[in-house]
Amino acid sequence: MTFDLGTGLFVFMLATFIGLEVIRKVSPLLHTPLMSLTNAISAISVVGAILITSRQEASDLTKILGFIAITAVVTNIVSGFLITDRMVKMFKKRGEKH
Repeated sequence: MTFDLGTGLFVFMLATFIGLEVIRKVSPLLHTPLMSLTNAISAISVVGAILITSRQEASDLTKILGFIAITAVVTNIVSGFLITDRMVKMFKKRGEKH
C-alpha cells in the first residue's frame, strides 16, 4: 500500500482534529482512565513506528522521523504511567500499603 505525501498529511490532520475534539469533551474525573487509554494507543504507535523504521527499503528521512516518533511515544508512555501512578497514590489513605 503506497501513500503519497498529500494523503499522509490529510490523514494526520484529520486524526489530530478528531483527537482534539474527543479529548476536549472528556470530564476531568475521567483523566486517569483516559491516560491509560492513551498509553495503549501510544503502545500501538510505537510498534507501528518500529515496523516502518526497520524496513529495509526505508529511506534515511523515514529512519530519522521514525526514531523521533519512537522517542516521543516512549517518553509519552513512561510519563503517562508515572502521572497515573502518582494520581492513584493521591487517593490512598495514609496507612495503606497498596
